[in-house]
Amino acid sequence: MTYNSSKRKWRSEKLSHLGSSIFSEVAAWKGEALKSGLDVIDLGIGSPDQPPALEIRQTLSEAVLQEGSYSYPTSKGSVAFREKASAWMKQRFGVSVDSEDELVALMGSQDGLAHLALAICNPGDLAIVPDPGYPIYSGSLAIAGVVPWHLPLLEKNSFLPDLDSIPEQVWREAVFILLNFPGNPVSAEADISFFEKLIKLARKWDVLVVHDLAYSEMGFDGYRPISILQVPGAIDIAVEFHSFSKSFNMAGCRIGFMTGNSEAIAALRELKGNIDYGVFQPIQEAAIIALELAMASDNYQGVADLYERRRDVFVEALADEGWVVPKPKATMFIWAPLPYSIIDSRVAGAREFAKELLLKTGVAIIPGDAFGTQGAGFVRIALVEDEQRLVEAAKRIGRYLREEL
Repeated sequence: MTYNSSKRKWRSEKLSHLGSSIFSEVAAWKGEALKSGLDVIDLGIGSPDQPPALEIRQTLSEAVLQEGSYSYPTSKGSVAFREKASAWMKQRFGVSVDSEDELVALMGSQDGLAHLALAICNPGDLAIVPDPGYPIYSGSLAIAGVVPWHLPLLEKNSFLPDLDSIPEQVWREAVFILLNFPGNPVSAEADISFFEKLIKLARKWDVLVVHDLAYSEMGFDGYRPISILQVPGAIDIAVEFHSFSKSFNMAGCRIGFMTGNSEAIAALRELKGNIDYGVFQPIQEAAIIALELAMASDNYQGVADLYERRRDVFVEALADEGWVVPKPKATMFIWAPLPYSIIDSRVAGAREFAKELLLKTGVAIIPGDAFGTQGAGFVRIALVEDEQRLVEAAKRIGRYLREEL
Protein backbone atom coordinates (compact mmCIF):
# COMPACT_ATOMS: atom_id res chain seq x y z
CA MET A 1 0.00 0.00 0.00
CA THR A 2 1.43 3.38 -1.00
CA TYR A 3 1.18 6.15 1.60
CA ASN A 4 -0.37 9.28 0.16
CA SER A 5 1.06 12.35 1.87
CA SER A 6 -0.70 14.85 -0.37
CA LYS A 7 -3.10 15.86 2.41
CA ARG A 8 -0.37 16.72 4.90
CA LYS A 9 1.47 20.04 4.69
CA TRP A 10 5.00 19.86 6.02
CA ARG A 11 5.03 23.54 6.82
CA SER A 12 3.81 25.44 9.85
CA GLU A 13 1.22 28.15 9.24
CA LYS A 14 3.30 30.37 11.54
CA LEU A 15 5.92 30.71 8.82
CA SER A 16 3.54 32.80 6.74
CA HIS A 17 3.54 35.41 9.51
CA LEU A 18 7.31 35.86 9.80
CA GLY A 19 7.44 38.80 7.39
CA SER A 20 10.32 37.50 5.27
CA SER A 21 8.37 36.96 2.03
CA ILE A 22 9.27 40.34 0.53
CA PHE A 23 12.95 39.73 1.17
CA SER A 24 12.64 36.45 -0.73
CA GLU A 25 10.91 38.35 -3.52
CA VAL A 26 13.69 40.92 -3.68
CA ALA A 27 16.26 38.10 -3.80
CA ALA A 28 14.38 36.60 -6.74
CA TRP A 29 14.30 39.98 -8.52
CA LYS A 30 18.03 40.29 -7.89
CA GLY A 31 18.56 36.88 -9.48
CA GLU A 32 16.62 38.01 -12.55
CA ALA A 33 18.68 41.19 -12.79
CA LEU A 34 21.95 39.27 -12.57
CA LYS A 35 20.81 36.79 -15.21
CA SER A 36 20.01 39.67 -17.54
CA GLY A 37 23.58 40.90 -17.19
CA LEU A 38 22.96 43.90 -14.92
CA ASP A 39 25.60 45.06 -12.48
CA VAL A 40 23.64 44.90 -9.21
CA ILE A 41 24.21 47.52 -6.52
CA ASP A 42 22.60 45.88 -3.52
CA LEU A 43 21.23 48.48 -1.10
CA GLY A 44 18.66 46.08 0.25
CA ILE A 45 19.91 44.10 3.23
CA GLY A 46 21.67 46.01 6.03
CA SER A 47 24.81 43.88 6.05
CA PRO A 48 28.03 45.85 6.70
CA ASP A 49 30.48 45.73 3.80
CA GLN A 50 33.53 46.43 5.98
CA PRO A 51 35.50 43.92 8.11
CA PRO A 52 35.97 44.22 11.87
CA ALA A 53 39.05 46.06 13.14
CA LEU A 54 42.34 44.17 12.71
CA GLU A 55 42.68 43.67 16.48
CA ILE A 56 39.30 41.94 16.57
CA ARG A 57 40.21 39.62 13.70
CA GLN A 58 43.60 38.82 15.21
CA THR A 59 42.04 37.91 18.54
CA LEU A 60 39.53 35.67 16.81
CA SER A 61 42.18 33.95 14.69
CA GLU A 62 44.39 33.28 17.71
CA ALA A 63 41.50 32.04 19.84
CA VAL A 64 40.28 29.49 17.28
CA LEU A 65 43.74 27.86 17.33
CA GLN A 66 43.57 27.21 21.07
CA GLU A 67 42.79 23.57 21.85
CA GLY A 68 40.59 24.56 24.78
CA SER A 69 38.22 26.66 22.65
CA TYR A 70 36.04 23.82 21.47
CA SER A 71 34.11 22.71 24.52
CA TYR A 72 30.51 23.80 25.01
CA PRO A 73 30.32 27.45 26.06
CA THR A 74 27.83 28.53 28.70
CA SER A 75 24.48 29.64 27.28
CA LYS A 76 24.47 32.83 29.37
CA GLY A 77 27.89 33.96 28.14
CA SER A 78 31.33 33.79 29.68
CA VAL A 79 32.03 35.69 32.87
CA ALA A 80 34.68 37.75 31.02
CA PHE A 81 32.28 38.73 28.24
CA ARG A 82 29.46 39.67 30.57
CA GLU A 83 31.74 41.69 32.82
CA LYS A 84 33.17 43.58 29.84
CA ALA A 85 29.70 44.25 28.43
CA SER A 86 28.63 45.54 31.86
CA ALA A 87 31.71 47.80 32.02
CA TRP A 88 30.93 49.15 28.53
CA MET A 89 27.34 49.95 29.56
CA LYS A 90 28.74 51.91 32.50
CA GLN A 91 31.24 53.89 30.43
CA ARG A 92 29.06 54.42 27.35
CA PHE A 93 25.75 55.21 29.04
CA GLY A 94 26.51 55.69 32.72
CA VAL A 95 24.31 52.67 33.47
CA SER A 96 25.19 50.07 36.12
CA VAL A 97 24.05 46.52 35.36
CA ASP A 98 24.88 43.35 37.28
CA SER A 99 26.81 41.12 34.88
CA GLU A 100 25.63 38.01 36.72
CA ASP A 101 21.87 38.58 36.92
CA GLU A 102 21.11 41.43 34.53
CA LEU A 103 22.90 40.48 31.32
CA VAL A 104 22.84 37.51 28.93
CA ALA A 105 24.96 36.88 25.83
CA LEU A 106 23.12 36.23 22.56
CA MET A 107 23.86 34.87 19.12
CA GLY A 108 23.21 38.34 17.77
CA SER A 109 20.39 40.52 19.02
CA GLN A 110 17.99 38.81 16.59
CA ASP A 111 18.46 35.60 18.60
CA GLY A 112 17.06 37.32 21.69
CA LEU A 113 14.37 39.22 19.79
CA ALA A 114 13.17 35.98 18.21
CA HIS A 115 13.01 34.11 21.52
CA LEU A 116 11.99 36.69 24.12
CA ALA A 117 8.24 36.34 23.60
CA LEU A 118 8.57 32.57 23.97
CA ALA A 119 10.38 33.10 27.26
CA ILE A 120 8.11 35.66 28.92
CA CYS A 121 4.66 35.22 27.32
CA ASN A 122 2.00 32.56 27.06
CA PRO A 123 0.04 31.81 23.87
CA GLY A 124 -2.78 34.31 23.53
CA ASP A 125 -0.96 37.09 25.40
CA LEU A 126 -0.70 40.51 23.81
CA ALA A 127 2.38 42.60 22.96
CA ILE A 128 2.75 46.08 21.48
CA VAL A 129 5.10 46.36 18.49
CA PRO A 130 5.88 49.25 16.12
CA ASP A 131 4.54 49.58 12.57
CA PRO A 132 6.70 49.92 10.55
CA GLY A 133 9.13 47.73 12.44
CA TYR A 134 11.92 45.21 11.98
CA PRO A 135 10.20 42.00 10.76
CA ILE A 136 11.30 39.77 13.65
CA TYR A 137 9.35 41.97 16.07
CA SER A 138 6.04 40.65 14.77
CA GLY A 139 7.55 37.38 13.56
CA SER A 140 8.62 36.43 17.07
CA LEU A 141 5.05 36.90 18.27
CA ALA A 142 3.76 34.56 15.57
CA ILE A 143 6.24 31.91 16.70
CA ALA A 144 5.12 32.27 20.31
CA GLY A 145 1.39 32.51 19.58
CA VAL A 146 1.30 36.05 20.99
CA VAL A 147 -1.18 38.60 19.62
CA PRO A 148 0.40 41.78 18.20
CA TRP A 149 -1.01 45.26 18.68
CA HIS A 150 0.62 47.50 16.10
CA LEU A 151 1.65 50.97 17.24
CA PRO A 152 1.80 53.33 14.22
CA LEU A 153 4.97 55.32 13.55
CA LEU A 154 3.74 58.26 11.49
CA GLU A 155 5.67 60.84 9.49
CA LYS A 156 3.56 63.66 10.97
CA ASN A 157 4.91 62.70 14.41
CA SER A 158 8.53 62.45 13.17
CA PHE A 159 7.98 58.68 13.37
CA LEU A 160 7.82 58.74 17.17
CA PRO A 161 4.87 56.74 18.53
CA ASP A 162 2.00 58.56 20.18
CA LEU A 163 2.00 56.76 23.52
CA ASP A 164 -1.24 58.49 24.53
CA SER A 165 -3.01 56.86 21.58
CA ILE A 166 -2.60 53.38 23.05
CA PRO A 167 -5.99 52.36 24.49
CA GLU A 168 -6.16 51.54 28.18
CA GLN A 169 -7.40 48.05 27.37
CA VAL A 170 -4.27 47.42 25.32
CA TRP A 171 -2.02 48.63 28.16
CA ARG A 172 -3.98 46.45 30.56
CA GLU A 173 -3.55 43.30 28.46
CA ALA A 174 -0.02 43.82 27.13
CA VAL A 175 2.89 41.81 28.51
CA PHE A 176 5.51 43.98 26.82
CA ILE A 177 5.97 46.92 24.47
CA LEU A 178 8.86 46.79 21.99
CA LEU A 179 10.42 49.89 20.42
CA ASN A 180 13.78 50.78 18.93
CA PHE A 181 15.50 54.15 18.78
CA PRO A 182 17.28 54.89 16.55
CA GLY A 183 15.20 52.52 14.50
CA ASN A 184 15.07 50.16 11.58
CA PRO A 185 13.61 50.87 9.09
CA VAL A 186 12.67 54.31 10.46
CA SER A 187 15.76 56.00 11.85
CA ALA A 188 13.90 58.22 14.33
CA GLU A 189 15.56 59.09 17.62
CA ALA A 190 14.01 59.38 21.08
CA ASP A 191 15.19 61.74 23.83
CA ILE A 192 15.28 61.09 27.55
CA SER A 193 11.90 62.76 28.13
CA PHE A 194 10.23 60.30 25.75
CA PHE A 195 11.84 57.37 27.56
CA GLU A 196 10.80 58.81 30.93
CA LYS A 197 7.19 58.98 29.77
CA LEU A 198 7.37 55.44 28.40
CA ILE A 199 8.80 54.07 31.65
CA LYS A 200 6.14 55.90 33.68
CA LEU A 201 3.35 54.35 31.61
CA ALA A 202 4.99 50.93 31.77
CA ARG A 203 5.13 51.14 35.56
CA LYS A 204 1.49 52.17 35.72
CA TRP A 205 0.34 49.19 33.70
CA ASP A 206 3.07 46.72 34.71
CA VAL A 207 4.26 46.26 31.12
CA LEU A 208 7.84 45.28 30.32
CA VAL A 209 9.60 47.74 28.00
CA VAL A 210 11.82 46.07 25.41
CA HIS A 211 14.22 48.47 23.70
CA ASP A 212 16.27 47.40 20.68
CA LEU A 213 19.41 49.56 20.59
CA ALA A 214 21.22 47.76 17.77
CA TYR A 215 22.33 51.10 16.26
CA SER A 216 23.76 52.67 19.40
CA GLU A 217 27.06 53.50 17.68
CA MET A 218 25.61 54.95 14.48
CA GLY A 219 24.69 58.49 15.45
CA PHE A 220 25.54 61.44 13.16
CA ASP A 221 26.04 65.19 13.38
CA GLY A 222 27.18 64.97 16.99
CA TYR A 223 24.17 62.89 18.05
CA ARG A 224 24.89 59.84 20.25
CA PRO A 225 21.97 57.47 20.84
CA ILE A 226 20.96 56.96 24.47
CA SER A 227 19.97 53.91 26.48
CA ILE A 228 16.51 53.59 27.98
CA LEU A 229 18.25 52.27 31.09
CA GLN A 230 19.51 55.81 31.69
CA VAL A 231 16.07 56.60 33.07
CA PRO A 232 16.31 56.18 36.88
CA GLY A 233 14.70 52.90 37.91
CA ALA A 234 14.14 51.74 34.33
CA ILE A 235 16.03 48.53 34.97
CA ASP A 236 13.10 47.39 37.13
CA ILE A 237 10.72 47.43 34.17
CA ALA A 238 12.88 47.36 30.99
CA VAL A 239 15.37 45.33 29.01
CA GLU A 240 17.60 46.45 26.16
CA PHE A 241 19.25 44.65 23.25
CA HIS A 242 22.75 45.46 22.00
CA SER A 243 24.43 44.12 18.88
CA PHE A 244 27.99 43.82 17.59
CA SER A 245 26.81 43.32 14.00
CA LYS A 246 26.49 46.95 12.97
CA SER A 247 28.58 48.67 15.65
CA PHE A 248 31.71 46.60 15.06
CA ASN A 249 31.14 45.03 11.60
CA MET A 250 30.76 41.60 13.23
CA ALA A 251 27.47 40.58 11.59
CA GLY A 252 28.70 37.11 10.63
CA CYS A 253 30.02 36.42 14.11
CA ARG A 254 26.51 36.43 15.61
CA ILE A 255 26.99 38.01 19.00
CA GLY A 256 25.08 40.53 21.08
CA PHE A 257 23.51 40.77 24.51
CA MET A 258 20.36 41.69 26.39
CA THR A 259 20.56 43.59 29.65
CA GLY A 260 18.09 44.94 32.18
CA ASN A 261 15.32 43.42 34.30
CA SER A 262 16.69 40.32 36.02
CA GLU A 263 13.43 38.34 35.82
CA ALA A 264 13.24 38.71 32.03
CA ILE A 265 16.96 37.94 31.76
CA ALA A 266 16.49 34.75 33.78
CA ALA A 267 13.55 33.66 31.62
CA LEU A 268 15.47 34.13 28.38
CA ARG A 269 18.51 32.38 29.84
CA GLU A 270 16.37 29.41 30.85
CA LEU A 271 14.81 29.12 27.40
CA LYS A 272 18.14 29.43 25.63
CA GLY A 273 19.63 26.84 27.97
CA ASN A 274 17.24 24.37 26.34
CA ILE A 275 17.90 25.57 22.79
CA ASP A 276 21.63 26.24 22.43
CA TYR A 277 24.91 26.20 24.28
CA GLY A 278 25.74 29.81 23.71
CA VAL A 279 28.19 31.77 21.59
CA PHE A 280 31.45 30.15 20.41
CA GLN A 281 34.11 31.16 22.93
CA PRO A 282 36.57 32.70 20.41
CA ILE A 283 33.79 34.99 19.17
CA GLN A 284 33.15 36.13 22.74
CA GLU A 285 36.88 36.88 23.09
CA ALA A 286 36.82 38.90 19.86
CA ALA A 287 33.78 40.81 21.13
CA ILE A 288 35.64 41.66 24.34
CA ILE A 289 38.38 43.27 22.24
CA ALA A 290 35.75 45.21 20.28
CA LEU A 291 34.40 46.66 23.51
CA GLU A 292 37.90 47.44 24.77
CA LEU A 293 38.62 49.38 21.57
CA ALA A 294 35.41 51.34 22.07
CA MET A 295 36.27 52.05 25.70
CA ALA A 296 39.83 53.15 24.97
CA SER A 297 38.75 56.67 24.00
CA ASP A 298 35.97 58.98 25.16
CA ASN A 299 35.81 60.28 21.58
CA TYR A 300 35.45 56.85 19.99
CA GLN A 301 33.48 57.14 16.74
CA GLY A 302 33.76 53.60 15.39
CA VAL A 303 31.66 53.16 12.27
CA ALA A 304 29.67 56.38 12.67
CA ASP A 305 31.96 58.59 10.57
CA LEU A 306 31.89 56.14 7.66
CA TYR A 307 28.10 55.99 7.51
CA GLU A 308 27.72 59.72 8.04
CA ARG A 309 29.90 60.36 4.98
CA ARG A 310 27.94 57.82 2.97
CA ARG A 311 24.67 59.38 4.07
CA ASP A 312 25.81 62.85 3.00
CA VAL A 313 27.16 61.70 -0.36
CA PHE A 314 24.12 59.61 -1.22
CA VAL A 315 21.44 62.08 -0.12
CA GLU A 316 23.17 64.88 -2.02
CA ALA A 317 23.56 62.69 -5.11
CA LEU A 318 19.86 61.77 -5.01
CA ALA A 319 18.95 65.46 -4.67
CA ASP A 320 21.03 66.21 -7.76
CA GLU A 321 18.88 63.65 -9.58
CA GLY A 322 15.65 65.28 -8.40
CA TRP A 323 14.72 62.98 -5.51
CA VAL A 324 14.95 64.82 -2.18
CA VAL A 325 14.95 62.42 0.80
CA PRO A 326 15.28 63.12 4.54
CA LYS A 327 18.72 62.93 6.14
CA PRO A 328 18.65 60.49 9.04
CA LYS A 329 20.50 61.38 12.25
CA ALA A 330 21.41 57.75 12.88
CA THR A 331 21.55 54.15 11.55
CA MET A 332 22.69 52.80 8.20
CA PHE A 333 19.35 53.31 6.42
CA ILE A 334 17.51 55.95 4.43
CA TRP A 335 13.72 55.80 4.95
CA ALA A 336 12.43 57.62 1.91
CA PRO A 337 8.95 58.50 0.67
CA LEU A 338 8.37 57.46 -2.92
CA PRO A 339 9.55 60.13 -5.38
CA TYR A 340 6.87 62.48 -6.65
CA SER A 341 7.39 61.34 -10.23
CA ILE A 342 5.74 57.97 -9.64
CA ILE A 343 2.44 59.60 -8.69
CA ASP A 344 -0.19 58.81 -11.35
CA SER A 345 2.38 56.70 -13.19
CA ARG A 346 2.03 53.04 -14.11
CA VAL A 347 3.95 52.10 -10.95
CA ALA A 348 1.29 51.62 -8.29
CA GLY A 349 3.36 51.57 -5.12
CA ALA A 350 6.60 50.88 -3.31
CA ARG A 351 6.77 47.19 -4.18
CA GLU A 352 6.28 47.79 -7.89
CA PHE A 353 8.72 50.70 -7.78
CA ALA A 354 11.41 48.59 -6.08
CA LYS A 355 10.91 45.71 -8.52
CA GLU A 356 11.09 47.88 -11.64
CA LEU A 357 14.05 49.80 -10.30
CA LEU A 358 16.01 46.60 -9.69
CA LEU A 359 15.10 44.91 -12.97
CA LYS A 360 15.82 48.00 -15.06
CA THR A 361 18.80 49.56 -13.26
CA GLY A 362 20.29 46.88 -11.01
CA VAL A 363 19.74 48.96 -7.84
CA ALA A 364 18.19 46.87 -5.06
CA ILE A 365 16.15 48.52 -2.30
CA ILE A 366 13.39 47.25 0.02
CA PRO A 367 9.77 48.41 -0.27
CA GLY A 368 8.43 49.85 2.95
CA ASP A 369 5.49 47.48 3.27
CA ALA A 370 7.99 44.75 4.14
CA PHE A 371 8.01 46.36 7.59
CA GLY A 372 4.25 46.80 8.12
CA THR A 373 1.20 48.49 6.68
CA GLN A 374 2.45 51.93 7.74
CA GLY A 375 5.44 51.42 5.46
CA ALA A 376 3.32 51.76 2.33
CA GLY A 377 4.58 54.63 0.22
CA PHE A 378 8.15 54.37 1.50
CA VAL A 379 11.32 52.47 0.63
CA ARG A 380 14.31 51.55 2.77
CA ILE A 381 17.79 52.05 1.32
CA ALA A 382 20.85 50.60 3.07
CA LEU A 383 24.15 52.50 2.94
CA VAL A 384 26.19 49.33 2.50
CA GLU A 385 28.27 50.24 -0.55
CA ASP A 386 31.19 52.63 -0.86
CA GLU A 387 30.67 56.25 -1.82
CA GLN A 388 31.48 55.75 -5.50
CA ARG A 389 28.89 52.98 -5.82
CA LEU A 390 26.31 55.04 -3.93
CA VAL A 391 26.77 57.92 -6.37
CA GLU A 392 26.42 55.47 -9.25
CA ALA A 393 23.24 54.09 -7.68
CA ALA A 394 21.84 57.63 -7.40
CA LYS A 395 22.60 58.31 -11.06
CA ARG A 396 20.85 55.10 -12.13
CA ILE A 397 17.83 55.99 -10.01
CA GLY A 398 17.78 59.46 -11.57
CA ARG A 399 17.84 58.04 -15.09
CA TYR A 400 15.04 55.65 -14.20
CA LEU A 401 12.90 58.45 -12.80
CA ARG A 402 13.43 60.58 -15.89
CA GLU A 403 13.22 57.95 -18.60
CA GLU A 404 10.97 55.20 -17.32
CA LEU A 405 8.35 57.19 -15.42
